[in-house]
Amino acid sequence: MNEPESTDVVDSSSSPLSVDALDSASLTNSLLDMGLVGFTDLNSVVLSADLAMTLCRHAAPKGESEGKKCSVPERARASGAIIVDLLKAMHKGKLAQEQTGAKCAFSDEGGQALCELPSSLAAPIYIFATTHHEDKPWTDHDSRAKAQEVLACLLWTSRAGSVAELLRGRGEADQGIFKDVMGLLKPELKKDTWELNPATKYIFSWTLQQVIRPWLSDYLDSVLPPSLLLSDDFRTENKILGVRCLHHIILNVPAAELLQCNRAQVVYHALYNHLYTPEADLIQVVLSCLLDLLPVLDKFSRVTRDPGQRHQHTNDVLQLIVTHMEMEHKILLRRVYANYLPAFVERLGIGVARHLKRLERVVVGYLEVYDGPEETARLSSLSTLKCIIKHAWPRMLCRLGVLLKSLLRLVFDLATDCSLTPGQVKSTLLEEATDCLMLLDRCSQGQVKVLLEGISNNCTDQQVLKCLAKVQQDMI
Repeated sequence: MNEPESTDVVDSSSSPLSVDALDSASLTNSLLDMGLVGFTDLNSVVLSADLAMTLCRHAAPKGESEGKKCSVPERARASGAIIVDLLKAMHKGKLAQEQTGAKCAFSDEGGQALCELPSSLAAPIYIFATTHHEDKPWTDHDSRAKAQEVLACLLWTSRAGSVAELLRGRGEADQGIFKDVMGLLKPELKKDTWELNPATKYIFSWTLQQVIRPWLSDYLDSVLPPSLLLSDDFRTENKILGVRCLHHIILNVPAAELLQCNRAQVVYHALYNHLYTPEADLIQVVLSCLLDLLPVLDKFSRVTRDPGQRHQHTNDVLQLIVTHMEMEHKILLRRVYANYLPAFVERLGIGVARHLKRLERVVVGYLEVYDGPEETARLSSLSTLKCIIKHAWPRMLCRLGVLLKSLLRLVFDLATDCSLTPGQVKSTLLEEATDCLMLLDRCSQGQVKVLLEGISNNCTDQQVLKCLAKVQQDMI
């Protein structure tokens, strides 16, 4: 939604607030119909903010367990309608005062009509909208539509072009409402309260994702504890949500601030403990997060550790990954581990030499097992082998026999494979295996070519011969 060019007079014909608005008396009657009392005079920002917060709580999912007569979606629709009317009345009052100079309802302490919503009022309205705007168990089509309408009205009356701009502000003069939103969420994001409202974790996660670098660093102390709390839950879905929040923080907060007070170390240990969980979805987000956290820890290690221990955290993670890979039999987990293994090998560089024996067993073992039509694990294992050869090529000569035998077996199996594996996947596997053979030949000073001569003379399969010929023609 584009921000209006002029902030003086609003063109009501182009806004979501263009229909006739209810006055404060009508709003009060609507509240009484809902059973909400105490809002007979809405002629102040404080009372309007209290009203918005009351409506937000009235439609909160946790009310379902209190024996309410109406369901959560019904309460959300009613509350949303009141909020929209409130925003419309504010807009109408602004236009009326600009045109006639008359005192209007919904004014600030000086009696001036509100040209922009104060954050104390916008924050509870935002929380209401984010609670109900997505497909969740406590929403239906109509309640989501009403929440979207509330959000659109909120953005327009706040002169914000997007939710991110609404939260972070538009400069030093406008700090946004993120601080106020976190202030309202803080009581519900504690260890003994965050589960009382099932929407709280989603509100926090979605709100956090909207705030990026450099604004997020100002709120690090308020967003890191809830993220750790979510990631430490016993339910996998909450763990994944918490890890994604931690990943967003790592990507959008400077390394120097993450290293202060051992924050990065705390996050690392929380993520490392998740690696013992046999859940493929969780392992995937954890490994992705660790790959972005390890460079931060390496900066700390350059100062505090010996040169030989600068990648100690990466070594520890890779060692645990390889341990799991050696005995893992679940296809999904094998694919996840194999997919991220090349990135960890690449991070270690020549330091991967200390893991060669176990990596050799893992790579050879994974190349022997059919991985379904997409052959994800095999392709990733070949990528890992290429990284290993490139970084630790002086140590390949003593392993030439084992690796050459494994690669030739893979080439022959692919050439004679009659499974449902697509032809493009087979071609990619053959190309990757051929590249590995060429790399082995280069680091062994042509010994692979010598060993392949006898095979070429006794092989009749054209695909195998094509791969071997490509290796033979490669120039060192």
